[in-house]
Amino acid sequence: MKLAALFSGGKDSVYSIFLAKKQDHEIKCLLSVFPKSDESHLLHHPNLQWTHLQSQSMQIPQLTIKSESDDTDNEIKLLEKILIQSIDEYQIEGIVHGGIQSQFQKEKFENLCNKLNLKSITPLWNRNPLEYMNELISSNFVFIITSVSSGGLDDSWLGKIITKNDIVDLYSLSQKFGFNLNFEGGEAETFVINCPLFSHPIEIIQGTKIWDGYRGRFEIVDARLNYNA
Repeated sequence: MKLAALFSGGKDSVYSIFLAKKQDHEIKCLLSVFPKSDESHLLHHPNLQWTHLQSQSMQIPQLTIKSESDDTDNEIKLLEKILIQSIDEYQIEGIVHGGIQSQFQKEKFENLCNKLNLKSITPLWNRNPLEYMNELISSNFVFIITSVSSGGLDDSWLGKIITKNDIVDLYSLSQKFGFNLNFEGGEAETFVINCPLFSHPIEIIQGTKIWDGYRGRFEIVDARLNYNA
């Protein structure tokens, strides 16, 4: 099936593409709605401006649109606009997205798909969090944490490349502090810098941490594709 991927650059959206391709779907384009702020309930916010590097590395064209409001209905209208564009330009038949447990997000996307006569593919839906996080690492996905907003997650995690050992630590912290290990509730956000879909890894040249004592983010200041890796 010809699909458009709802794309944030985080682990879930990239891995859902990876699984969809393994199921013989064809990813025709990436769709990214840039939210106004991190107050959006529907969309991923940190470092979206660098997703063009992921698009280049995967050699999949990206359609983007900027939201001027964090209102969910407005964001859905913008998503509908670029979905219609992707139907016209790429003849897509459905979408794939990285939702795991958010019924709110899933219903919003499914309602939009029904309206446009598109299928909704959710390869990560209801995945076991620990199994999923370990599967990411064993599938050679390299990703950093770009924001944290939960008890138990301090600024030491910001900008960190997550390893198998980190998954063990995160699991212990999630049990102690009650956050979702796969960050489905927005406890943290991620950005993929390398995976089997990439022709070249992303090299982060400069980044900065912003921390208020409880939550924070890692902003990529400069990055590029590493053609020598």
